[in-house]
Amino acid sequence: MEKFLYLLIPLCAGWILDKQFGDPSILPHPVVFFGRMIASGEQKFNHGDRRFWKGAMMSVTLIAGTFLFSLVICSMLSAKIIGTLQLWIYIIVASIFVFYCLAGKTLMKEVREVFHACDRSLENGRRQVSRIVGRDTSNLSGQEVRTAALETLAENMSDGVIAPLFWYMLLGIPGMLAYKMINTLDSMIGYRNERFIMFGRLAARIDDFANYIPARLTALLMILVSGKWSLFPFVFKYGKNHLSPNSGYPEAALAGILNCRFGGPHDYFGETVDKPYIGANDRILATQDMKNAIRNAQYTELLAIIICIAVLCRLSFPA
Repeated sequence: MEKFLYLLIPLCAGWILDKQFGDPSILPHPVVFFGRMIASGEQKFNHGDRRFWKGAMMSVTLIAGTFLFSLVICSMLSAKIIGTLQLWIYIIVASIFVFYCLAGKTLMKEVREVFHACDRSLENGRRQVSRIVGRDTSNLSGQEVRTAALETLAENMSDGVIAPLFWYMLLGIPGMLAYKMINTLDSMIGYRNERFIMFGRLAARIDDFANYIPARLTALLMILVSGKWSLFPFVFKYGKNHLSPNSGYPEAALAGILNCRFGGPHDYFGETVDKPYIGANDRILATQDMKNAIRNAQYTELLAIIICIAVLCRLSFPA
């Protein structure tokens, strides 16, 4: 029974907290702390010779350190020393960690606000979408702003919701937090430009591994909740049309669901990157598309939580 409580209550409580509050701007966030450590390490080591090995050592150290530190904390709090009180201390701490690791509410809120801003003016849309994408947004058209927001919704449903849940099921809180470190490393140093091509190469490859199953699982869940099961061949066809080995699959799923087209040339750090197109229908996107996409994302997240609960119940109460 205790194992069940240790696993299930933090998951449900953390998810409910995320749905209620999203990322709290007034509270310290572990990802912000991760980002500061990565930025400090990058400034210190990303120069001179052997940049690949310097970046590799920094990445492995940060990932392993995050996993081991959280494992020690969780082990100490879950040890049977002071009985029921300690159980609830663990549940509270673990619930907060789950809350911080899930980003569903904030992701959907940001995408919704991009469309509303773009409806007000193109400049507002460009400024709003710059909060959630890494590309240069200063010259984007209204269509490109909306496309960028929906691409981000699809990709981050994997990175910000499904992948953390997947690693929680496998490795608990330590796995979830280690994944967030992996994802933060990739978002900061996993670029294929002159500055990061060597230093962030291993971090990017680790992120590819960590997201391999979650990205495809995200696409699967998105199609299941849409009811458009005939889209599986579409996803298999277009999921490979991405520079990332993973991001194309949830993007293809959403492009198929909305019957639209993603991809195309984007500007990153002053360089134009030609991304393959995902989908063939280059139609104009509207606010209703955003509403349909967010509805699909909400149902996808709910189905993922139900699956997690079912798996954890099975693990806690084997036949």
